[in-house]
Amino acid sequence: MKGLIKKDLLNLSSYKTSLLITIIFCSIAIAGTENASIAPMIICAIIGMISLSTFNYDEVSKSEKYILSLPVNRKELVISKYIIAISSAIIGAIIGALLTIIIVNIMNSVRPNNLIDLDYDNLFITSLSGLFGIALIQAIQIPSIYKWGAEKGRIQMFILIFLMVLIIVGIGFTLTKLGINLDIQKINNFLETFGAYILTLLIIIMYTISYKVSYKIFIKKDY
Repeated sequence: MKGLIKKDLLNLSSYKTSLLITIIFCSIAIAGTENASIAPMIICAIIGMISLSTFNYDEVSKSEKYILSLPVNRKELVISKYIIAISSAIIGAIIGALLTIIIVNIMNSVRPNNLIDLDYDNLFITSLSGLFGIALIQAIQIPSIYKWGAEKGRIQMFILIFLMVLIIVGIGFTLTKLGINLDIQKINNFLETFGAYILTLLIIIMYTISYKVSYKIFIKKDY
């Protein structure tokens, strides 16, 4: 297991420059727009997506066939991919939140007459929302990659997300046509109280279902 994770981390090390550019871009964006919600979501999304590139490396090098000839079972191989994916998303959210705090404090020390009020509760929810977004993408894309391969899996993921958006829009349109009005204030109050718990629970559920589907697909593959 450790060897599998180390292999993927070595492959991901080639993205150090891209990550540095992303951090610089987000720092400039925070300073320019004074929007504290930018960094956690962008960095979380980018690092989370970069982690999926390990599948491309494996597909090009045909490494899975070689790895499975070693004393490693398929369950460990799938778990290692999810450890990399989930860890990357969490690290991205943490880096984004810390970057926001650092940049805002620097700006406040440089411009004492024009302070930026950083809402830490909002920053936490924003980071968690970014984590939820990339978790949704990973939860869909990883099983898709195991089923159709890295390239086709990416296309299938976009199709699935597009269908999900259509369903959500369709539900909203149907509610409007039926004259069902939602109390936005009550929804906001509910989300402020339970939003973090709901997002965390949904993230756990999505990854759990995604892992089970991925393992079920991968266990049937022939090499």
